[in-house]
Parts: sequence; structure tokens; C-alpha cells
Amino acid sequence: MLIQGPGQQGLAQTVACKQAGASLVIVTGTGRDTARLALARELGADHTVDVRAEEPLQRVLDITGGRGVDVVLDCTAGAGVTPVLLGVDALKRRGGTLLIQGEMASFPDFPVKKVTEKAITIKSARGHSYRSCELALAQLASDRFPLHRLTTHTYGLADADRAIRAVGGEGEDGVVHVSLLPWK
Repeated sequence: MLIQGPGQQGLAQTVACKQAGASLVIVTGTGRDTARLALARELGADHTVDVRAEEPLQRVLDITGGRGVDVVLDCTAGAGVTPVLLGVDALKRRGGTLLIQGEMASFPDFPVKKVTEKAITIKSARGHSYRSCELALAQLASDRFPLHRLTTHTYGLADADRAIRAVGGEGEDGVVHVSLLPWK
């Protein structure tokens, strides 16, 4: 399992995949995601990869003994086509699954030939169901994973701008997620 992007969705997917019994979870991010990648390890990721410091496809192949992964979850935001292309290449077996967020308006030169040759199933992820919320609440209540570590910074409403900038990587170190507290 390759999870691309250690934001809230990627970290939640790390937990969900481990809960579902995934035998190998690899999470990718950038140097800016150091705290998030460390938290991914705490939440059960077996390996983390800084895609700017390492060649991500080679690292995935090294980790998997050249086999690649069965499933890729693209949880990146605004990363363009690069994560999708990495996902297509990292899926080495026939019939793998690529889940994408689909925030791009277009995808020039989409590798249809590779997708077809590998018989990759592409799925989209948008929204959630009532049942998924129930499952998430049960997961929070289970204390199986250190989910309290997801929120690293809290701000009052007067500091909303500072909070947004912190999530964007400006001005604060070690930000995984922030919470705005109206009473603060």
C-alpha cells in the first residue's frame, strides 16, 4: 500500500489501512512534512519516503523487493500529475488499484497504455457516508492509535490567519494539523 501525502487524509488512511490489515504501508511526503511523516510511523506506516530527498519509485521498489504495491492512495493536495504518475509506475502487479482525489481540471498525456497494460482500476474519492463517520468515531474511541497527536497546534479565532499559514508551512515548526477554538 502506497499512501501519497501525509496530511489529514493520508494519516487517516494510514490508520484505516493498518486497521484493515494491510501488511505494508508506505507513506510519501516532502521535507516540509517531517513531523507528519514521523506521525505516520507512529500511526503504523512501515516506511516513509521524502519524495524530494529520495527517488520515490526506486525507494518503493527497494522496499517491496521490486514487486511494487497493490494499492496506491493519492491523498496529495495540489501536487499535480506527479503523484498519479508515480502511482501508475509503483503498481507493479496486474489489477492494482489507484485511488485519486481528482482535483486536476485536465491531465495532458495521461499514460493510458500503462494503465491498460497493467489492468489498473482507477477510483475516485470524494465525500463520505454516514457509516464512515460512525466508523471514524469508533476508531477515535478505541484508543488503538495515538490519534490525539494529529492536532499539534491550537489557535483562537483572532489567530485564524496565523493558523492557516501554519498549516501551509509558514511560521510554525512541526505542524500536523491545527484547531481553531472560538473560546480561546
